[in-house]
Amino acid sequence: MRSRLEGVGPVTGATIANSLQLPLHDVEPALLKLAAEGVAMSGMFTPGSADLEWCDRTLLARIHRYTVKRLRQEIEPVSSQNFVRFLCRWQHTIPSERRQGPDALDAIIMQLQGFEAPAAAWESEILPARLENYDFTWLDDLCLSGRAVWTRLTRPPANTAANNPGPIRTTPVTLLPRRSSPIWTRAAHAPSGEPPQLSSRAQAVADHLRAHGASFYDEIVESTGLLRTQVEDALAELVALGLVSSDSFAGLRALLTPSERRKPFGGGKRHRRSALFGIEDAGRWALLKRSLPNAAPVRGYAEPDPETLEHIARTMLRRYGVVFWRLLQREAAWLPPWRELLRVLRRLEARGDIRGGRFVAGVSGEQFALPEAVGLLRETRRAPLSNVFISVSGADPLNLVGIIVPGPKVPALTHNRVLYRDGVPNAALIAGEVQWLEQLELGDARAAEDALIKRLAGSPLMAYLR
Repeated sequence: MRSRLEGVGPVTGATIANSLQLPLHDVEPALLKLAAEGVAMSGMFTPGSADLEWCDRTLLARIHRYTVKRLRQEIEPVSSQNFVRFLCRWQHTIPSERRQGPDALDAIIMQLQGFEAPAAAWESEILPARLENYDFTWLDDLCLSGRAVWTRLTRPPANTAANNPGPIRTTPVTLLPRRSSPIWTRAAHAPSGEPPQLSSRAQAVADHLRAHGASFYDEIVESTGLLRTQVEDALAELVALGLVSSDSFAGLRALLTPSERRKPFGGGKRHRRSALFGIEDAGRWALLKRSLPNAAPVRGYAEPDPETLEHIARTMLRRYGVVFWRLLQREAAWLPPWRELLRVLRRLEARGDIRGGRFVAGVSGEQFALPEAVGLLRETRRAPLSNVFISVSGADPLNLVGIIVPGPKVPALTHNRVLYRDGVPNAALIAGEVQWLEQLELGDARAAEDALIKRLAGSPLMAYLR
């Protein structure tokens, strides 16, 4: 039986029984014995087969290696230009392909989870670039329903609090599905060392939250005896240090909005309900739970557990469709190194969950892609050029100038911008000045500049975004 399995590929027990002219009830015990010894493996190895098959373990491994090699050879790599075109479709930043409605926001947060961006960039740039007619109440509703959370995953240096107590616009914030929040807090664990120094007001608020748990804004004011403005300043300091968060994104929005811009809404004076972007709409405030990794840190770094590594690898695939080492330059510095993600990606390829190969030309090292991304890559390469300008913020994940496409890197700041046309960066807006990366005709240059310097005209978000 062992010799027969070594000479054929995947085969059913009935086929072996017929070839040996033996009854099936005599063949099956022998196959089970070989499987128990680790010589044979059972499963459905032939595509479309509904019957249990058997195969020699060594032969099956060889067939699998040949299959993976053949699949990799079938891949025709695309240029970096076409890869950026693909990413604009993959992340729905092409104006005609933006998602619509509040339900799409959930999918966008799933795709962008773990990506850090300045606090004000999310509603001014990143979400409106992917959602048609973005409404800030969509994000508030998603957070209040318990499906999403906002947080700062890492703390600033120990000496930051004294010099910069408030959550300035550049405070790195990430949006997460609530269920995966513990995974990301483990991945971005706080460094060992002295706890951050808090002001007396922030310490009073932190002590209240530690003693009483999640609390509403008015409860904190009443318990601490602080003025309302003092409680706001204390919450701002705790948010900037990555120590607290609120039920709704309205909490962060209120802290970023100057008090003189929090205008009443809801009709006239007699029907006035509350102030637009008021901190009372934040829901409850609570201290964040920090889960440390199980492994002991080595030279300041603790290797994440397998669950965390696989979640991050799958998130990167969901975000970019195709992943390789160079894309990590656009991600947070605390992400696991490429060598650790590479082991996970190889395992996912071996299981048949993803594809490996050379998908993007001019990039060294191994590359991996979701099966659905491979088809869209091929379709994008064949599609005609659209000649459409696509403008993204410097804080957007698609700011890949100097990483994927040639050109000087654009600092990842909210008000910096990159202008693509068919995957080619044509211009950048840096510190308020337009820098041309491609030579354009006069008419195209005017259209490019208009697309580069966009505004959220008429949006109530301008109260804290401008």
